[in-house]
Amino acid sequence: MDDNELDKMLELLKDSTPPEPSESAQNMAIFRAMEEFDKKKSPARQGTNPLNRLMDTVLAVHETIRGANFMKREFILAGGLSLAAITVVLMTTSNLVPSPPMQVDQVTSKLADVKPAEKKSVWHREESLAAQDKADRPVTTVAAISPPPTAELQKVEREAPPSAPASMPIESKKAELSHMLGYAAPAKEKTANYAAVAGSSARGMVADSMMLKPEQYSPPSYHDEGRDKFQDIKPNPTKLTKEEPVSTFSVDVDTSSYSFMRASINNNALPQKDAVRIEEMINYFPYDYEAPEKKSEPFKANVSVFPTPWNPDTKLIHIGIKGYQLEQKEKPHSNLVFLIDTSGSMNEQNKLPLLKNSLKLLLDTLKPDDTVAIVTYAGSAGVALEPTKASDKYKISIVLDSLGAGGSTAGAQGIKTAYELAESHFDKDGVNRVILATDGDFNVGITNTEELKSYIERKRDSGVFLSVLGFGRGNYNDALMQVLAQNGNGNAAYIDNLSEARKALVEEASSTLFTIAKDVKIQVEFNPDQVAEYRLIGYETRILNREDFNNDKVDAGDIGSGHTVTAIYEITPVGSRAKLIDDSRYQKSAAQPNEKAGSSEYAFVKIRYKLPGSNTSKLITTPVDSKVEYNQISEVPTDARFAVSVAGFGQLLRGDPYTKAYSYDDVINMAQAAKGDDKFGYRSEFINMARLAKNMSQGRPVNLGVPRGIE
Repeated sequence: MDDNELDKMLELLKDSTPPEPSESAQNMAIFRAMEEFDKKKSPARQGTNPLNRLMDTVLAVHETIRGANFMKREFILAGGLSLAAITVVLMTTSNLVPSPPMQVDQVTSKLADVKPAEKKSVWHREESLAAQDKADRPVTTVAAISPPPTAELQKVEREAPPSAPASMPIESKKAELSHMLGYAAPAKEKTANYAAVAGSSARGMVADSMMLKPEQYSPPSYHDEGRDKFQDIKPNPTKLTKEEPVSTFSVDVDTSSYSFMRASINNNALPQKDAVRIEEMINYFPYDYEAPEKKSEPFKANVSVFPTPWNPDTKLIHIGIKGYQLEQKEKPHSNLVFLIDTSGSMNEQNKLPLLKNSLKLLLDTLKPDDTVAIVTYAGSAGVALEPTKASDKYKISIVLDSLGAGGSTAGAQGIKTAYELAESHFDKDGVNRVILATDGDFNVGITNTEELKSYIERKRDSGVFLSVLGFGRGNYNDALMQVLAQNGNGNAAYIDNLSEARKALVEEASSTLFTIAKDVKIQVEFNPDQVAEYRLIGYETRILNREDFNNDKVDAGDIGSGHTVTAIYEITPVGSRAKLIDDSRYQKSAAQPNEKAGSSEYAFVKIRYKLPGSNTSKLITTPVDSKVEYNQISEVPTDARFAVSVAGFGQLLRGDPYTKAYSYDDVINMAQAAKGDDKFGYRSEFINMARLAKNMSQGRPVNLGVPRGIE
């Protein structure tokens, strides 16, 4: 560029009137500088808002560069903002044709004149799933939301909180800046209204049309390793039938263990042993058991006996229960409260962003008159959205989209606020449920597991139940999630990708939300004339005392509409060389005579349950005898064989001592032969997981090509 051209440019600049600095552009420029500095210095820490930490660091660096350590921090901040304003001016005058910045009301009036087809391109943000593998699992697209009416947008902007004055203390300035950049600052009041939230969202959309997309300046995520917490599990021992003929446990329809196992393997690591709960892995899959015909008797037990694939000298008793399937017209009204963790530990792609899209999928399954409320918690808890009709999806989606991660984790306070909101809008004839979505890292307020358990136990008597959706790896508190779900009369699912969200919240929405029976317990009494020993595979955390079965005050698991429950016992027939426990020297060798002595029954299955709204249990019984026995495993029904292959896989992952020479190849072969129709590809996916686990167990490297945290 020669001197004449430079002079012309300077003249143009002198004659032009620069626009007023854009506040959003200032904030973005400051954030960009802090983000670059953060990359060079230190990673974000668990539970810490990286913006707050960086602001102090940037100020210190600025003081050092200027040699002005004696200056007050307020002057430093003012200087930094001035520099940002100059940068924005240069950016906006780069084309030498200055134009004043567009205000919110101008944008609103322009949007009002846009044709419907054009509005779609302005407002709609379509979010598509990554391509699935060839397992025939359908791809789901999150539905775009419609724009709010122009009048509402103007109202929201009028109600939006004003900007902070220049003389505001530095901590308040940082809080305001955090809000403008999309962070979820801890709410000091639990009555945060929708207008404030939607107002910031509206300003963000205006800024988007003028400058950068929010995702281009989102705060950097962090990732913990090795801090996942699981309850200690020891495999159920083998029991001597003569000494302990009765086995009692609560049903479990949770599935989180399977999806966590999958996420671990997809990240090139076998899951830790305590993360493998075999009953949850078995019950992850749908089974086509014979269903009951009427709602008043909501179960039908399907039983079978066949050879054990890992031990030719023992047999398996397979118990499959199918719940009654409610028709659409029978499904009651839903009063739901989404309790969302917005703490700093949720700042990762497979946490808060995945959580938002997962809950949007659930919205599509609700009836128009169902209600949804949103409570968030970080350093404290607050109501982000009062109960809103599910038909008003755009309003719910805007609030979800406005959420960001930052701060510590006051989970207990969030739970209390959510229960209060659900109880204040209680529907005595409907479903009243809190859905907690979190990584389980509670570090503020009540953090003791037993205290939280007691609180949840008291609250379930009010008729408000609690379900849990877990997210993330490296810092996932599965032990706490299990306690909350089991004692809140709900279920626990682990969401590692949108396909899992679709399965748990769309395909199985009925079994998740609509309970057909509560406090469901199973008791199996074994015949000592036929069975020398037995052991229950899985359900270690659901074992009950024998006397608990008939005690209606003892809580147990719930079953939702159309859900299946599977349990498997390994039994040692009398006279088998596989017997592990020697007879007592001083005990009589013959069983005590009774009316069933000499019976061909292996066992007698009893199921006790309560119908929704009832506190008195009912009983269903089924004998297990030679009529349901198969001599060859190839003759066994497909569903039973596949469930057994999953049970074998879980035992191999945990290193249980009962599988002898059984191998991953045996698991793969049995599962492949019992894959069946496999409508959604879940069984094909399982077979692939078994192949990968086999390679990992042999020390072979596995490259899945899946970036960490995306799964």
